[in-house]
Amino acid sequence: MLVTRNRGFGDAWGLFWYVDVYQKQREHHEIPCSLNIEVDTISNLPGHIVDKILSHLPLRDAVRTSILSSKWRYRWVTLPYLVFDNHSVLVSTQDQTLTKNKLVSIVDHVLLLHNGPIHKFKLSHKDLQGVSDIDRWILYLSRGSVKDFILEIWKGHRYRLPSSIYSCQKLVHLELFNCLLKPPPLFNGFKSLKSLDLQHITMDQLAFELMISSCPLLERLTLMNFDGFSLLNIHTPNLLFFDVGGVFEDVSFQDTLHLAVVSIGLYVNSGIERNLAFGSTGNLIKFFACLPHIQRLEVQSFFLKYLAAGIIPGKLPSPCLELSFLSIRINFNDMEENLAALCLLRSSPNLQELELLARPEEQVTARMASKISDIFQNFPFNQLRLIKIVGISGIRQELSFINFLLANTPVLERMTVKPSSVDSGWDLVKELLRFRRASMFAEIIYLDP
Repeated sequence: MLVTRNRGFGDAWGLFWYVDVYQKQREHHEIPCSLNIEVDTISNLPGHIVDKILSHLPLRDAVRTSILSSKWRYRWVTLPYLVFDNHSVLVSTQDQTLTKNKLVSIVDHVLLLHNGPIHKFKLSHKDLQGVSDIDRWILYLSRGSVKDFILEIWKGHRYRLPSSIYSCQKLVHLELFNCLLKPPPLFNGFKSLKSLDLQHITMDQLAFELMISSCPLLERLTLMNFDGFSLLNIHTPNLLFFDVGGVFEDVSFQDTLHLAVVSIGLYVNSGIERNLAFGSTGNLIKFFACLPHIQRLEVQSFFLKYLAAGIIPGKLPSPCLELSFLSIRINFNDMEENLAALCLLRSSPNLQELELLARPEEQVTARMASKISDIFQNFPFNQLRLIKIVGISGIRQELSFINFLLANTPVLERMTVKPSSVDSGWDLVKELLRFRRASMFAEIIYLDP
């Protein structure tokens, strides 16, 4: 079995260690011979061993192997995976123009000499802006069989993708950072795409919806910090993983019956009025209508406030039977958010792990100013084993929620509590120890902030 260090074969030590292991394996199986013939191990390595070594090397080191022997001289030019990042391409100059010229020259040189298919192309150098040279590199790739394309523009304005990118119909994974997407009118989606990661991108509403719905095999979708569209209408029947964080007005799912992992964060307090929810069902029921098989859910930033808009049922019409992990960022001072969180808990009979992240806000709702204990009715959570609560300050609303959880978790193994500051640490510990626990094995762990 081949064992590598964390960096793989990113240095000479890894390369020659690999060669040494291979040589010892050969010597172990060779028949003893009286002739002592010196063998050039490097030159006589089998082709698949050479390819394995090169695949673990940064591109700059793979090119350097040309000096090892004549058989290695042009071996790197057949590499199907080309990665141009700060680790594989070193540019030691502070002059932006010289940096750009050198990076362009390196990529041009590699593509000019390359022989064979390119399955993966990654361009993610921190010193490269969205230069026009990228257009012709993408055009070159579009004529081949690229399956994995990653473009991250770390400097300057958003780079507008050329139309040639939309003809890469063999793409399986597409990852874009700081790009402007404007598909041509005849674009009909990526038919082989399974993973789409869009971060810091600009795209209009219609183009976004058409792209998402025109990728029939899409399984993973990541959206972070986007603009140009604000309605997240997700219509992808094979979607398994959905991770979104940004500013948007609404999110809805259609035909996403296989969706299992969802992480969603609304980055601003949108100020949604309670009476502006969608019909009589409210956002909670609407959101979970097409998520029957969800297994892991993370409600981040202000998204719980969105879910709390409208009528909040005691339980969802269809329970989340497969949900085993739930993470919620919550304002304990908000009655509606507390009710929404309780609805999720009561609708998840097989929940095993719960994480509550306090989002402190000074405003206390009028309903919360009444008697908070009225909303915490006994309801056993018979599968909940692990609870983590972070960022609390020891206010009455937080303690009531904790007391409720401890009293209704008969198989609880561990509750971890980490306050926002040390100011009320000792008082918080005394309160926690005073609460009755339904589980005789429950352990409460206090962590310093």
